[in-house]
Amino acid sequence: MNNEDFLRLLVRAQIHLWDAADTALRTDHDLPLVSYLPMRVIAQTPDCRVQDIANQLAITSGGASQAVDRIEKAGHVERRPHPANRRSSIVELTAEGRALLDAAAATLDQEMDQRLAPLSTAARRQITDSLAALLTRPR
Repeated sequence: MNNEDFLRLLVRAQIHLWDAADTALRTDHDLPLVSYLPMRVIAQTPDCRVQDIANQLAITSGGASQAVDRIEKAGHVERRPHPANRRSSIVELTAEGRALLDAAAATLDQEMDQRLAPLSTAARRQITDSLAALLTRPR
């Protein structure tokens, strides 16, 4: 397999999995994947800032800020002033957002289990480790 074939398959697999996850989350929770992913970062990052979301999702600060605006408008997160930096704010899940994220995570896990069923646990681990190694290389 040449590099172009590899890239094409990798991108197609990513699109296939993204679409499946997005459809499941929208259908069961009215939550698009583009909102779920920042909410997951917020849940896992103490004193989460918009820049933390941008860094972890490899998106721009503006894109992360717009995502937080949409999620905040839906009532799933709230911002509070950063105690050490007046120009920044901390983003936190609301109680409703936490409950939604927990339910959505179960749906996502079930959907991915179904989509990844053709792969053994060892194959999943190997793919995960390989992708993580690719992401640790400098750009």
